[in-house]
Amino acid sequence: MPPFIEVARSEDVPQGKVKVVEVDGRRIALCNYDGAVYAIDDVCTHDRGPLGQGELIGRDIECPRHGALFDVTTGQAVRLPAVRPVRTYPVRQLDGAIAVEVEAT
Repeated sequence: MPPFIEVARSEDVPQGKVKVVEVDGRRIALCNYDGAVYAIDDVCTHDRGPLGQGELIGRDIECPRHGALFDVTTGQAVRLPAVRPVRTYPVRQLDGAIAVEVEAT
């Protein structure tokens, strides 16, 4: 099992906000929904747009290019034009640290 890598602090990702971090060469969007942080690829599966620049609307993040929506808790595409899910990553929060489990590339 890959190790968890600390990528941010809780105060870096306020509730309802998104922060993009780089882990082992991957851009990952940290999304704070309802006090829990979820990690997804920072890439829309429709046109490779930067999801981290989109707005978090409840549990969904909206791609700023064409309005596709993804559920940050599951990665599922919930609104066209995207139909494929975005990759998600396990997250651990402990003592204010946010760590993400990412397989080596």
